[in-house]
Amino acid sequence: MHHHAYLWTGPKARFDQDALRRPPHPEPPPPGSRPELIQRYREVAAEFPTSDLPPLETAYWLVKPRTAVRGSWPDPGGAAAWLGDRLAEHAPRFASPAERAPGRLATLVTAAAERLRSGGDVSLGFYLERPSYLSLALVTCSPSRTLPHLPCPLAARTR
Repeated sequence: MHHHAYLWTGPKARFDQDALRRPPHPEPPPPGSRPELIQRYREVAAEFPTSDLPPLETAYWLVKPRTAVRGSWPDPGGAAAWLGDRLAEHAPRFASPAERAPGRLATLVTAAAERLRSGGDVSLGFYLERPSYLSLALVTCSPSRTLPHLPCPLAARTR
């Protein structure tokens, strides 16, 4: 088991594009469906795996391009430390002063390490100075507990 890190920042309006944040339905629309429905399915099927947008289900980060992986660690502590560094880096821009509190950030890092140790994933999001958004994710891999059929994005590389 190992852990991959992902980070996305961008306009909140782009983050809110839910259709591009969920995988396409496994079955395409049936023959004879409305042309706009077929076209939308094709767009989502083509864009979901290549889009840099955070997926609605954290484990689906594993199907995103390898370049989206910001780091990989064999131990939860290394992944949690990365998360702590990113939180400290972005905290001055958090829209809510309460979310900047060092004690709160330390609690998030500790909870993330515990969740990763149990094989879970971690996903955090923060509003930054308007209208931006920060998404941070740590995904447990080989296999993913929630979607074990998803391949490791770095399977061809040596860890």
